[in-house]
Amino acid sequence: MAVKKLRPIRWTKRIVYLLEQRDLPFRENWVKCDTVEKVAKAIEEMTVRGAPAIGITAAYGVAVGAIRSKAKNVLGFEKDVKKSIARLRKTRPTAVNLFWALDRMAECLEALSMLSVAEQKRTLEKEAIDIHLEDEILCNRLGEHGAKLLAKVKNVLTHCNTGALATGGDGTALAAITHAARKNKKLHVWVDETRPYLQGARLTAYEVAHAGIDFHLITDNMSAALMKQKKVDAIIVGADRIVANGDTANKIGTYALAVMAKAHGIPFYVSAPTTTLDLTKKTGAEIVIEQRNSKEVTHPQGIAIAKESYPVYNPAFDVTPGSLITAIVLETGICRGPYQKSLRTALTTARKEAK
Repeated sequence: MAVKKLRPIRWTKRIVYLLEQRDLPFRENWVKCDTVEKVAKAIEEMTVRGAPAIGITAAYGVAVGAIRSKAKNVLGFEKDVKKSIARLRKTRPTAVNLFWALDRMAECLEALSMLSVAEQKRTLEKEAIDIHLEDEILCNRLGEHGAKLLAKVKNVLTHCNTGALATGGDGTALAAITHAARKNKKLHVWVDETRPYLQGARLTAYEVAHAGIDFHLITDNMSAALMKQKKVDAIIVGADRIVANGDTANKIGTYALAVMAKAHGIPFYVSAPTTTLDLTKKTGAEIVIEQRNSKEVTHPQGIAIAKESYPVYNPAFDVTPGSLITAIVLETGICRGPYQKSLRTALTTARKEAK
């Protein structure tokens, strides 16, 4: 019997519904977001997370703002939509997909100035739906390309969550795993718990179990020992922003995995759509790293494990140098160093295909 696909974002009757990922894996609750502010809060508070999913949700947020606008004329409507876009831009700073999606919605708005308000509302709604559908196609292509790298792998390790819950389709890095597992029946996955927010323990394990793939959940500090024991053949992760030289921002803990992979001679792969590329930045030093609430560390899942008064350092992401990345999987294919050239070529190809 076919496994029902996981999809965390629904657009129904001009309202966006989000699977409450903070309740997983124990409860599957849906959050109704019928205002821009509700969409923005859902992104900020991580009801929805994962760079592609954030971008899709933000696009729907713009559509919600447009549909709820009470402006009677084009100028008033444009002002309302631009206000929605400005609010959504302030939600999270690191994932480039958020800004890519909002820029695309803004460009769509600019092209509609000669249309009526009603026509603009319909067109902006369609643009958000298109962004969602396009990501599903991208995920499938990422899975196909990434699976080639895992064809002969027995044990693969992944970090954070990069499956359907983080995207509009089957995922990025996890799509490579699920696609590979269809042919490589002996594939086994080591799932990092991903402290402090535990996306691996709560979400990736949930997705891998749903897909029926053999796996073990591990704490983050077990990875090096597994590598030393030759129980890890490859590592594949996602990305929130990839810059011109291949430096990649991803969930905190990714950099440590890349360093350990290098020390043990293990290939380290990154998988992401070209919407995650930010070639305007030369190196990872230019990436803004989001700092999150201290309670995520002192009170994971609301359970106190340290005093609330303790000073806490809680960056959401770290940056892995391109020099530590064996290959970057994009929907256009597999890129290898030097990344300044291969990433630019891939982005050019993606733009041509989009026309």
